[in-house]
Amino acid sequence: MRTVLGVIFLGAVAFAQPKTPWGDPDLQGVWPGTDMVGTPLERPKDFGTRNVLTDAEFAQRQARAKNQAEIDEQETVNDVTKCDPTRGGLGNTPTTCKNGVSIGPPLYWDDRGKPNRQASLVVDPPDGRIPALTAEAQKLAADRAAARRARPCATTAGGCHDSWEDESLWDRCITRGTVGSMVPNTYNQGNQILQAPGYVVLRNEMIHETRLIPVDGRPHVASNIRSWMGDSRGHWDGNTLVVETTNFKDGTVVGNTPASESLRLTERFRRVDANTLEYRVTVDDPKTWTQPWTISFPLRSEPNYVLYEYACHEGNYYMYNALKGARAEEAKKGAK
Repeated sequence: MRTVLGVIFLGAVAFAQPKTPWGDPDLQGVWPGTDMVGTPLERPKDFGTRNVLTDAEFAQRQARAKNQAEIDEQETVNDVTKCDPTRGGLGNTPTTCKNGVSIGPPLYWDDRGKPNRQASLVVDPPDGRIPALTAEAQKLAADRAAARRARPCATTAGGCHDSWEDESLWDRCITRGTVGSMVPNTYNQGNQILQAPGYVVLRNEMIHETRLIPVDGRPHVASNIRSWMGDSRGHWDGNTLVVETTNFKDGTVVGNTPASESLRLTERFRRVDANTLEYRVTVDDPKTWTQPWTISFPLRSEPNYVLYEYACHEGNYYMYNALKGARAEEAKKGAK
């Protein structure tokens, strides 16, 4: 692939980047990440710096996808081997499947991706592994774990549900964060880009996030104004939209790790052909990780994809039932 005067040549086919009426590169469209669901975030250690599957490894990924599809299509599951969590996924164990009924997720609502040759979503460091935590972040993680272990509820099968603060931001229907809203995982992977003079709007189907990104050169808001999704500012680097996001609340989750207020994200959106948008995000938080790290993957255009409302807050029965169930268990123990 080579680029000459803004025209991308893919083999013998030239792709001319379309422009908006006001002259910005046109990235508008619906770009779901569903195809990449199932691609590991981190690369197996024995791959080293290789991020492309061999023919044999790709065949194994195809076989796993075929096996999963066979499980997903069954109305009931009474074969104990297909209740194995390594085959059926979360919620499908020999115990839960003993009466021939499979529960979900994932079988009921999780999306499945398409087998591809990308070994991991993390592309930098070159080994495809998330860097080690800093000493400060390791201590914070150890302190959090010790605090959990010290609570009596930590020894119960369901864990701690003493208050809403025991539930994740996702379970509380608040957010999956800027990175979690984009990275392919589970379901509701729709992404839509809209543009207007001076602005790019990015809609994420996951927990109905909408980011209004100015591209007119204005500075970030004051540092005392913070949110779970941060404050985004964009600019154009040729045909690439570069978005820098700061002003995160302390504890914003990236992957499974709470980041610090120093978190800074740099995203790049680049249209490589009429139907493919390259997404790339670099995570930089010197208080949490020992070095920056980068995720990258393609998004495919799907004009007929419909972004549905993630109607979670008003119907979040999980929160009510989790807390009510924990109180009921406590009452049982107290009555003995």
